[in-house]
Amino acid sequence: MSITKLPDGRWFVDVEPIKGKRFRKRFKTKMEAQQFEANARQKCSENPGWTIKPKDRRKLSELVELWYELHGQTLANGKRCVAILRLIAKDLGDPVAVALEPAKVARVRSLQVAKGMSGKYANNRLGYLKSMYNELRQLGTIDYENPVGRMRPLKLQEKPLSYLTKHQVSELLAALDARTTSPHPKMVARICLATGARWGEAQALTLDRLKGNTVIFANTKSKRVRSVPISEALAKEIRQHWQTHGPFTNCLGVFRIVLLSTSIKLPRGQASHVLRHTFASHFIMNGGHIVTLQHILGHASLSMTMRYAHLSQDHLTEAVRLNPLFREG
Repeated sequence: MSITKLPDGRWFVDVEPIKGKRFRKRFKTKMEAQQFEANARQKCSENPGWTIKPKDRRKLSELVELWYELHGQTLANGKRCVAILRLIAKDLGDPVAVALEPAKVARVRSLQVAKGMSGKYANNRLGYLKSMYNELRQLGTIDYENPVGRMRPLKLQEKPLSYLTKHQVSELLAALDARTTSPHPKMVARICLATGARWGEAQALTLDRLKGNTVIFANTKSKRVRSVPISEALAKEIRQHWQTHGPFTNCLGVFRIVLLSTSIKLPRGQASHVLRHTFASHFIMNGGHIVTLQHILGHASLSMTMRYAHLSQDHLTEAVRLNPLFREG
């Protein structure tokens, strides 16, 4: 039992640290072989039950299911996330998870973007994959570095956020009021415009979360509870609506249909958030403070809220006054 050199140039370790406990393994270098032998002897002396941990040969799809079992199902969007992760595993050919190559992920991403996948969705997919590996390592389910941890998302051209003018707000509310098939969209839309809430947050409101003239959002994306004051008139309207029509139902689809019937044209993908953007944009244009807006919208970081800073009247005035062509008088 010793370290011997094999005909192919590798080094073979055959060590029995304690009687009945024998380990054999091949290495590329003699130093690696010596380190393994020394480590095996030390580990067995400290713990006679120690053994070599087998290689992790689990497929990416197996980790996806494990992630969902241990963590994903606790998330509000867990079912959507696991569906995307399953698709990623399939697109990558379901490799051994520990051996996932970032270059392969990048190559598949490039092909998919070339075929029409949006850059934002491609970045979201990478984010889900990174998050899965990080969470499993945090749970101790894997003991290796995140294979895609150092991959960078695609750098995308920032798109301006669309918002409605006062005239467009009036047009939209009139169209919603004229829609008789569902009474809920017009009230949910008013709550969004008055508080900057996401459609799902406003739609999930219950009567017990209306305290006086304050709306309390508890089903938020950030999982934080936040309160936003509203006018006495709107609070009265909401209470009357609930007494007459009951709790809000899922009515985003109706809102989108009504929006399409107006003269308002929005970039793709902004329909569900246009009311939130409208609140934030008018708040800043009317002199609201950016930090106050952050708290109202529930943004975890100010950088998200800064997307609206360019709409500030002070910001616009300074652009005129401080440019190199400005002349006083």
